[in-house]
Amino acid sequence: MSNNEMNPTQPMATLGGGCFWCLEAVYDDLRGVTDVVSGYAGGHVPHPTYEQVCSKMTGHAEVIQVTFDPAKISFREILEVFFTIHDPTTRNRQGNDVGPQYRSAIFYHDDEQRKTAEAVMQEVEAAQLWPAPLVTEVTALDTFYPAEAYHQEYFKTHPNAMYCQLVIAPKVTKFRKKYLDKLKK
Repeated sequence: MSNNEMNPTQPMATLGGGCFWCLEAVYDDLRGVTDVVSGYAGGHVPHPTYEQVCSKMTGHAEVIQVTFDPAKISFREILEVFFTIHDPTTRNRQGNDVGPQYRSAIFYHDDEQRKTAEAVMQEVEAAQLWPAPLVTEVTALDTFYPAEAYHQEYFKTHPNAMYCQLVIAPKVTKFRKKYLDKLKK
């Protein structure tokens, strides 16, 4: 049972920024985050499998659904981290991961989240944090499908896997250095 099932009043954020394993590993460490589930959103096939999503035919993005305590972290802060842990300027790719399932996306849960996402994106653009324009999709969440069990907590359960060592660990290390004051104790 996820923490959100125990406390359904906690808000959620649904984000796509490349491989869900990378995002999950970062948000698991963020103070105020009570649950992170890897999954799929933004497609047209009900209950897609990982293989179907990888076929690039379902329209889904690999995403994480973050449940958070708004007394400890805001949706805005979650997005501020989001725009520093992936490249929001590359359409349908993150590094060597290529395809629409790796797109940069914010699937908002309500109009307030949409407005916050648009405001944060304008601030990121104005600050010129990235050398190219943002291509992050901002779309209402239709349905979130949790990924298969073997994808959940992947970095924690497979720390010695090559992808974890070469791709996820450096991303997590960079995040921890930048956001030391926002880490869970």
